[in-house]
Amino acid sequence: MSAMNEDEKRWKFAQCFGDKGDSDDITEADIISSVEFDHTGDYLATGDKGGRVVLFERNDGKKGCEYRFHTEFQSHEPEFDYLKSLEIEEKINKIKWCRRTNSAHFLLSTNDKTIKLWKVFERNIRVAQEYDNNVTARNGLFIPKISHQDSIVAAIPRRIYVNAHAYHINSISVNSDSETYLSADDLRINLWNLDISEQSFNIVDIKPANMEELTEVITAAEFHPQQCNLLMYSSSKGTVKLADMRESALCDQNAKVFEAYEDPSNRSFFSEIISSISDVKFSPDGRYILARDYLTLKIWDINMESKPVQTININDNLRSNLCDLYENDCIFDKFECMFSGDGESVMTGSYSNNFSIYSRETRDEIPLQADKSAFKAKRLGSAKNKLTLGRNGKREDVDPVDFGKKILHASWHPRDNIIAVAATNNLFIFAE
Repeated sequence: MSAMNEDEKRWKFAQCFGDKGDSDDITEADIISSVEFDHTGDYLATGDKGGRVVLFERNDGKKGCEYRFHTEFQSHEPEFDYLKSLEIEEKINKIKWCRRTNSAHFLLSTNDKTIKLWKVFERNIRVAQEYDNNVTARNGLFIPKISHQDSIVAAIPRRIYVNAHAYHINSISVNSDSETYLSADDLRINLWNLDISEQSFNIVDIKPANMEELTEVITAAEFHPQQCNLLMYSSSKGTVKLADMRESALCDQNAKVFEAYEDPSNRSFFSEIISSISDVKFSPDGRYILARDYLTLKIWDINMESKPVQTININDNLRSNLCDLYENDCIFDKFECMFSGDGESVMTGSYSNNFSIYSRETRDEIPLQADKSAFKAKRLGSAKNKLTLGRNGKREDVDPVDFGKKILHASWHPRDNIIAVAATNNLFIFAE
């Protein structure tokens, strides 16, 4: 336990953005639904259920890790699909940064149906001053003096990609070629050129001829970080497929399949639901795949389909409560997962605003909590939130699990050990 405590002490709560402390005050629109560092880690974006995108920039003038507000803009508005009589929420499902090539930033944001490419840049405001009486007129014209007054950060939509998805978009991923990106919904994955908004190519299609025969849906998709022809996608059946766009136009036929088989003696009514993969990520070097289902994290070597190289159990204490979790719909929560910048650690969230970092080498767990009340309790020396050792020597929470507080969205800095975590309407930053 002493080593574990040392690990936890290394990770410190650095910052929190979000002013409302009490959950009663939070409106649905304020809830953060996406978090993403850019490729340098100097900028951080969040999207919320109200369709807003907020950008933060690293404050280099400060020692240690500190971010400050950069700009905010309304990315998506609520829409109405008149053909299907459906409301389309403004909620931001995903944000992905494009690699920076000039002084402007470009990022993609999407709701259920519409993807937008935003350009964010500094714009100088110049004003014409009054005529100077001492300046003689030139050809009878007085020339006003133009002077720089201020700089503002502006955001404009450069491209809007629409009408390509019949179902809700769950993923977008920018390719390593910096020219193309993919967007995935429940049944299809489309390939886009960033410069062309009116045309996309369907590269994966799992829609059956008869929808009554539908057995699985696509849950997440991502491009390989280095090889622009490779992509992977996960499904509700607990599989991850690695596909090569060079093999065929529809690349779901000859894909590598990564699937962990369950012991038949452990099967239950909930087996299929909890085996659904909510998120997949490549390691920074592209060699490994991290997949999160409801109760485990699995790490796969892309060269070995037979079994995962590592399986980490999450939420083990919830195994006996699957009935209750099914009743309150928590069993369908979609937790994200991520690798550290060096690929040595992985991270994912849980309930009661808890999240954990796992070392791939030592297999140790570092449990952390993104909760203002927990920090207050620590400062006041409260006995609340104490942890005890369980029968197996692992830590166990004394407090009951709070299913209303969950860490679904987070992002790991690409170079440093800095983690941005969304906890309801608050953005927490932790640093090692």
